[in-house]
Amino acid sequence: MGVSLSESAAREVKKVMAEQSTPTEMYLRVGVQGGGCSGMSYTLGFDANVTERDRVIEIHGVKLAVDKKFEPYLEGTVVDFYDGLEKRGFVFNNPNVVKTCGCGSSFQV
Repeated sequence: MGVSLSESAAREVKKVMAEQSTPTEMYLRVGVQGGGCSGMSYTLGFDANVTERDRVIEIHGVKLAVDKKFEPYLEGTVVDFYDGLEKRGFVFNNPNVVKTCGCGSSFQV
């Protein structure tokens, strides 16, 4: 699969799952959707359902699911977690991005 998860992101996902009492059989679903200043934005959430359209792997103890139709947009992407003074949250390090918006929440490939 072209998407991976850093150790710090995996730790944060596990922390959120524990805080929300999320069942361990849930998957972290990574995807994209149309919208935003640059045309596309990332999606990230928990999902209990996977289909034959999904690529599923386990990274650092987190089950990750990505719909195959998003692979061209996400190939080589690393989902990381940043925890600094000025901001805190998940970041997508995507080598395919050719343009992002000023706020950093949307992209173009």
